[in-house]
Amino acid sequence: MTTSKSLPARPSLESLRKQAKKLARNIAAGDAAAIARARAHLPNVDLPLTQRNAQLVIAREYGFAGWQDLTAEVSKRLGKGLEWAVAQARRIIHDNDVEGLKQLLAEYPALLSWQDDDEDGGLLGVATGAYADAGDAQREQWFTRGACAEVLIDAGAVAMPSVCEGILRSRARGLLQLFQRKGLLPRTLKFHAALGDLDAVRTSLDHNGHDLAAVNEALICACRFEHEAVASLLLERSIALDPELGTHVDGSLGRTAFIKYFIEKGAPNATAVGPWKGFVMEQVTRAIHDRDLSTFVRGLQREPWLLGEAWVDFQTRLIEVATLSGRGEFIPALLDLDPAILRQPPPPSQAIEFAVTYGHTDLIPVLTRIWPLPDDLPHAAAMGDLSRVKHWFDESGAPAMGDLDHHYPYNDPRARGHLQWDPPTAQQVLDTALAYSVINRHFDVADFLLERGADINTNWNSHEPASILHHLVFLPNPYESMRFLIDRGIDMTIKDYRWGGNAIGWARVGNSDEKMAQWLEEAERQRERGAR
Repeated sequence: MTTSKSLPARPSLESLRKQAKKLARNIAAGDAAAIARARAHLPNVDLPLTQRNAQLVIAREYGFAGWQDLTAEVSKRLGKGLEWAVAQARRIIHDNDVEGLKQLLAEYPALLSWQDDDEDGGLLGVATGAYADAGDAQREQWFTRGACAEVLIDAGAVAMPSVCEGILRSRARGLLQLFQRKGLLPRTLKFHAALGDLDAVRTSLDHNGHDLAAVNEALICACRFEHEAVASLLLERSIALDPELGTHVDGSLGRTAFIKYFIEKGAPNATAVGPWKGFVMEQVTRAIHDRDLSTFVRGLQREPWLLGEAWVDFQTRLIEVATLSGRGEFIPALLDLDPAILRQPPPPSQAIEFAVTYGHTDLIPVLTRIWPLPDDLPHAAAMGDLSRVKHWFDESGAPAMGDLDHHYPYNDPRARGHLQWDPPTAQQVLDTALAYSVINRHFDVADFLLERGADINTNWNSHEPASILHHLVFLPNPYESMRFLIDRGIDMTIKDYRWGGNAIGWARVGNSDEKMAQWLEEAERQRERGAR
């Protein structure tokens, strides 16, 4: 029978933490009542409880879905002010709760002018910011919160320039139209181009059409929003200002096909480097996705400037793309052409992070020709180096990691940020090490870490909070790793942060893999039968 409790009017977060610690201690001591409490809320979890799972039980006993929900309610009752209100607003916007946002703004009008150092768009930036490309209606609904943005605008939120620029980057057409209706878009050439307003573009060109960088930027915007007629007009102006561009375009695809290529394929670097160089860079990059090694090599040989010192960031990006997609053969092919990245200190890169996160540790030997493998617990776990993993635990089995700033992701605010892992903790290091060991099928290491406090129900995922099982859905041949987690009691009801779906839902809907979804459902049924 599930225990039901009520929070006092002024609850103590410290008291709740102590309740969780006491529950974990009592279970470890074999207290039958404490064990029954845990089983009522987490029937499949392994005992003794981790502190995180003990907190989850306490939260559910008080009627909350999770510890974060419980602590948010505590903060509300204690009146934490604007800081609490911002956290609530983020959650409300994420949930697309328009009425909840209106009520919160009425209670905390200071939210309309709130700005974060890292997000100078304020809450309007939160509502309009897209995790990924929002170039069609479905993706815009997934990744942005237009209804909440309109509430904020109507309530008086200021649209900072960064918010409008973000809409251009994300290709969010609905938001672009919303900001146009509200009179919030700058009346500049690139915004006219993004809107597809041919007359306004012509007028802008008549008044100030001699700035090649501005014309090129508008050309890219027109292509991103698929306005072919506007793009063609702007390409002609770009060629008039830069005849060499016309020579390149006319000598390759031709002008019409060049525009169509940009509309269909895109060229993310074109705004910074110009249309032609952006086109060349996109072709070389696309060869990796297409597994066309000969086109990749020929492209670099034909355009040797891409191998020079000024293009080391692009060389890094090529290596990252090859690593992320498991196209390892492209990396030595690039390095055989003696790119500048081999002859100077390389820029920071996610290449090794991609290798360990997506099960491509076979690429580590070639990557370490450029970047060193971090000597920390998560990377030792990813490589299956059990003896090195043991180095970070004492004889009693407790973590002894020394300076946590030497360990990922404690030392990487970006990596923690997308998981909402702030402040950094040692538990995050343990959980990341567990994830890396499971992904790369080093199950002896994974068992070692579980025995020493790693949380199998961690919300670690490659980008936003979910679970290790969610992440495995998109990896090739993940069944052995999935079986490991299921056999050891992972909670298969865990839902992801953005869509509220479990791993089965991700397999069926996100990955369109009905076979995998059915496999997961059967594995869950088998486990339930075995537990009876």
